[in-house]
Amino acid sequence: MVTLTHDSAIRMRSGLLLALASATSFGLSGPLARGLMNAGWSAAAVVAARVILAGVVLLPLALPQLRGDWKLLRANVSLIGAYGLVAVAGTQLAYFNAVAHMEVGAALLIEYTAPIAVVGWLWVRHRQQPGAATIGGAVLGITGLLLVLDVASGLSADPIGIAWAMAAMVGAAAYFVLSAQGGDLPGTVLACGGLLIGGLTLILAGLVGIVPLRATTEPVVFADFTTPWWIPILLIGIVTAAIAYVTGIAATRRLGSRLASFVALTEVLAALIFAWILLGEAPRPIQLLGGTLILIGVVTVRLGEPGAPALGDPETPADTHTDAISLTRPEP
Repeated sequence: MVTLTHDSAIRMRSGLLLALASATSFGLSGPLARGLMNAGWSAAAVVAARVILAGVVLLPLALPQLRGDWKLLRANVSLIGAYGLVAVAGTQLAYFNAVAHMEVGAALLIEYTAPIAVVGWLWVRHRQQPGAATIGGAVLGITGLLLVLDVASGLSADPIGIAWAMAAMVGAAAYFVLSAQGGDLPGTVLACGGLLIGGLTLILAGLVGIVPLRATTEPVVFADFTTPWWIPILLIGIVTAAIAYVTGIAATRRLGSRLASFVALTEVLAALIFAWILLGEAPRPIQLLGGTLILIGVVTVRLGEPGAPALGDPETPADTHTDAISLTRPEP
């Protein structure tokens, strides 16, 4: 066990604030995307526009941070590629293929079991055995998700849809694990490169017919107002992608993959609130209860294991960190 120093309290608080900011930003994407899709956009086109715009916005910030150190970029090319292909493009493609075969709620539920996958990966790969608090927090968090997504009403199961949703879950777990890597590579550089690679991959997938790419210039209608199409596009690219990914990487490098993945569960609650404001979809009492359980689960994970080493933190032993970097290389 690695004991956290007193100075790490500031790092922990800033990490939690960044993680909440990231989850809130990501939560806004769903309602904005729903408005665009109602106006005639395909899901893949929304995602492609979102991540490419975010990558372009971050490019002027990423290049100065790189400071001409192209050797550092080359040393982390496998990490950036994996982040773009798996955490960005792969996750989105898998999720949209899942919802083509099953209910959105069921696909979301499966994808958001990613924290359990993160805990399992850290246990198997890095011998970071979860304690009772982590297990209890996982149970509370997943129970909260069941209530938030209201799966008790019954959901149909399609084997193909479940397989795609499981792939989306793996991609979401990879997002947290990969975000904790490459401590010497600025987070903005990782986010920018990954977003551009992911966006170009989605466009390529659309060109070869894997996903439909369709966009319109029709006004976008929300619950109480109508707006030109380009306003939601700017918001979904800058706020829900550029800001969300950068703050998410920064948070994960402070908190570690495990805790960051549990805090990210608050994205579901944020999405409910934004859907209420923009789409008029008021959350039901059972969903509010579920959101409360999610928050309690996050707090339980943190308070129950104050000395757990966080993957990617400076206080993680050097040999463990070196092994973690190997995640970016193909496994035999």
